[in-house]
Amino acid sequence: MTKMCLIRPTNPVYMNFRKTAPLLLAVILIGFLLSNRHCNKHTPVAPASPSAATAPSPSQSTSATSQDDGLNRNPSRMHYSRHARCRMGCRHIDETEILQILKNGTINYRKSELEGDPCRHKYAVEGNTSDNQRLRVIFAPCGDEMTVVTCIDLDREWPCDCPGDHH
Repeated sequence: MTKMCLIRPTNPVYMNFRKTAPLLLAVILIGFLLSNRHCNKHTPVAPASPSAATAPSPSQSTSATSQDDGLNRNPSRMHYSRHARCRMGCRHIDETEILQILKNGTINYRKSELEGDPCRHKYAVEGNTSDNQRLRVIFAPCGDEMTVVTCIDLDREWPCDCPGDHH
């Protein structure tokens, strides 16, 4: 009977790859799952009590920070698109100013897109920052999270070259 001989590579690079491949695959998988976690759609949570779902009475305040306009002005988490970050840099706008507009601004319904699935709504919110910059910020809420899509200075044209700009 002949002996069967198994060929085993002895190249150190191959041997190291065989040992590290499962770990590398696990790290890539975890990274992928974490980066795509915010893309999942969230189901809006029903109010805790029936009275919370009713419209406010005329005696109740309906300030710009109320929920009856459909915009969650106190999200649990804020995301910024790459485009928004670029525009914020060009226009000297920081996250604090974006939050000021979210909390105190007025929705411009003519510039907003509110048709279809609530996670595809885009709210154009306008207002003044503490340094009197008049801004329009496009917010895209989904569940209890908010994405800033872009921001616009309504009074000044800033030089800017962000990805996706048409020249």
